[in-house]
Amino acid sequence: MDYRNKLVLAPMVRVGTLPFRLLAAQYGADITYGEEIIDHKMLKCDRRINELIGCTDFVEKGTDSVVFRTCDEEKDRVVFQIGTSDAVRALTAAQLVCNDVAAIDINMGCPKAFSVSGGMGAALLSKPELIHDILTTLRRNLNTPVTCKIRLLKSPHETVELAKRIEKTGVSALAVHGRKVTDRPRDPAKWNEIADVVSALSIPVIANGDVFEYEDFERIKSATSAASVMVARGALWNASIFSPEGEVSHEDVKREYIRKCILWDNDIKSTKYTVKEMIIHYSCLELAEGKAVTKSESTADLAELYGQKEYYQLVKQGSFYAS
Repeated sequence: MDYRNKLVLAPMVRVGTLPFRLLAAQYGADITYGEEIIDHKMLKCDRRINELIGCTDFVEKGTDSVVFRTCDEEKDRVVFQIGTSDAVRALTAAQLVCNDVAAIDINMGCPKAFSVSGGMGAALLSKPELIHDILTTLRRNLNTPVTCKIRLLKSPHETVELAKRIEKTGVSALAVHGRKVTDRPRDPAKWNEIADVVSALSIPVIANGDVFEYEDFERIKSATSAASVMVARGALWNASIFSPEGEVSHEDVKREYIRKCILWDNDIKSTKYTVKEMIIHYSCLELAEGKAVTKSESTADLAELYGQKEYYQLVKQGSFYAS
């Protein structure tokens, strides 16, 4: 896994499932992170080969609930992100999936209450010994590359010191979101503080924050000297942000996403959430399209809404897979 000069899809809860990762890759993403999966949840899963769809599923035991789905097409670029607060659990979860993905990442930046209250995500930023324990345990026991994603700490000095400690664990790269835990998405990302981390490390640093158009990839790279650039909201709003040929209409991107959700049998809740987030950026959920998406109860409903009924029927009949 080469982490230099790459365009990277950030991990996004409820968004970064297989269809969206493949959508981003179609438009030019080199590395695609899956949504954060909590270690406890992964440990309840069995690995299954889904021959009908042509994918590998990690399914919660005793249910049909797919916790993580991947396929051979993305094997060389998909990163499995784990939410954890324990080295042994993290390793056990990673060992289940490491042969099906390109790399393992530990989430150390999520500020959400559910993550922090469990000692995961941004809660790890104040526990450097635990960070060291988790990362060194993974590095010693896996052949798969290991990385992590952090946020800025209270001062640039603290961030740099933590980054140096992380580098010493032997990780392959470090992603840095240019905001502190207390910052809001509307607060400007501090590219200068990412630059401080880049200048202090020798491993690749992936810069993340305020990338909303293709030209921003070069802007943040120039400002920080980062090896690669990661984008979250900019990709959610229009996944063709990765395309050097210029952005495609968000309506076309939305339809292509629906087609991929049909093909890969995506969970309807995930699909609806992602589509609604796309709509909110350009419009309003109270208008006709938004109301229709909210009202939709199945992928078939969304297929009809976005003019993909015939495609949906072909896929469900097996005609598409057979061809």
